[in-house]
Amino acid sequence: MIISVNGQLAHAATGGIAEPDPSLPAVILIHGAGMDSSAWFLQTRYLAYRGFRLFAVDLPGHGTSEGTTIATVEEMAQWLGQFMEAAEIDSAHLVGHSMGTFIALEMAALQPEKVDSIVLMGTAPAMPVHPQLISDAEANLPAAAALMTAWSHAKPAHVGLHPTPGLWMLGGAQALVERSRPGVLASDFRACAAYENATKAASAVTAKSTVIVGSGDKMTPAKKGQELAKCLSHCTVITLADTGHMMMVESPKQVKQTLLAALA
Repeated sequence: MIISVNGQLAHAATGGIAEPDPSLPAVILIHGAGMDSSAWFLQTRYLAYRGFRLFAVDLPGHGTSEGTTIATVEEMAQWLGQFMEAAEIDSAHLVGHSMGTFIALEMAALQPEKVDSIVLMGTAPAMPVHPQLISDAEANLPAAAALMTAWSHAKPAHVGLHPTPGLWMLGGAQALVERSRPGVLASDFRACAAYENATKAASAVTAKSTVIVGSGDKMTPAKKGQELAKCLSHCTVITLADTGHMMMVESPKQVKQTLLAALA
């Protein structure tokens, strides 16, 4: 699906359904730093064929969406609201991963009428990024992608176990980040590091919420996700065993089942 948002073309994957039924509840999947809608490739079709109008967005400057990256989480949330208006989505369930969890929180706190529920995957009250990693993201993207990929997968993923035979989890994630446009990963890292409103936003959220954490997540440790969950009312916390930050690929079956239950 490609629509115009503020005069620029924005892409969203719809799980293979060309014209999603407007009578179905909408679900928007929001990717993390340096990534795009393809990060959800094991979930999009599954949800789209189970009674949801599915939109896995490419944020501006990511994937096949036009424009440049947005500098702050707050502005990303504003853009998401504009995307919803352009796509004629009155309200939606928001599912965010990593940086996407902050965008979902901002939307739910500031535009509650547009949010039916939120699911936060791999989140924390803050996401500091080491200055050297930001420098590498600017000057040596392959090095930054390799380091980011190594840290974002739990130990089992380092020795194989990709749900699709013949594919490699770490290699796939690294390739996804490496194909991002120049400066995108660094810009996203700076946005994550600068965002300090997660706890305040979470406290203002009234919608039903679900926080999914991975027991082996080094980037946003499970205890940090649980800490943020305490600020959310009507929140359920799900812990995925032997799973790191890239839980959509590391534990795809559990993620699909958890999302289906959370969105029901």
